[in-house]
Amino acid sequence: MSEEFVLEAEPRTDQGKGASRRLRRAGLVPAVIYGAGKEPASLSLQHNVLLHQLENEAFYSHILTVKVGSNTEQAILKDLQRHPSKPVVMHVDFLRVSANEKIRVQVPLHFINEETSPGVKAGGLVAHSFNEVEVSCLPKDLPEYIEVDMAEVDVDGSVHMSDIKVPAGVELVELSHGEGHDQSVASIHISRGAKESDEDVEEAAPEEGGEES
Repeated sequence: MSEEFVLEAEPRTDQGKGASRRLRRAGLVPAVIYGAGKEPASLSLQHNVLLHQLENEAFYSHILTVKVGSNTEQAILKDLQRHPSKPVVMHVDFLRVSANEKIRVQVPLHFINEETSPGVKAGGLVAHSFNEVEVSCLPKDLPEYIEVDMAEVDVDGSVHMSDIKVPAGVELVELSHGEGHDQSVASIHISRGAKESDEDVEEAAPEEGGEES
């Protein structure tokens, strides 16, 4: 993974809504880190620094370094609460990771070769059913994103989860639930408006072999 994210955090002892409001007024975000057989720890982060890092798609599917004083821990972003109408992060949950324990993370899908696919060349439109998938893997195998190749998809064709090539050591959680969970992630179809337009043209075309006027 090319990106590296380091979060400077401070321990916090005040709990409750009042304490969280005071933190936010001071430009801080209340957070908690838990997991890996350790006690949960309450933290605070610089809001604007975190907000800037959240603009990077890779932040959501990377192993993060959380530094609290001289202590450093590896974690993933597990939950994020935002203000419903303002660009404000309200609370963050981090899950510690262990090198020998598999983790489940939502990883973004990157769709490639859409414009050159037979379906799009024939006038079809691409529809994405999913923009991310949940994967299970060891922390060292966590991909930043997974590519979905649309190069061979024709009109009325689709790419299912089982068609996606995932990196070694990575599995799609949905597929582990059985054959009925092999869902389509993207498809190509001719829009209804385009179909109706083609039908109108066919109906307006003169029939061959008709009588001359």
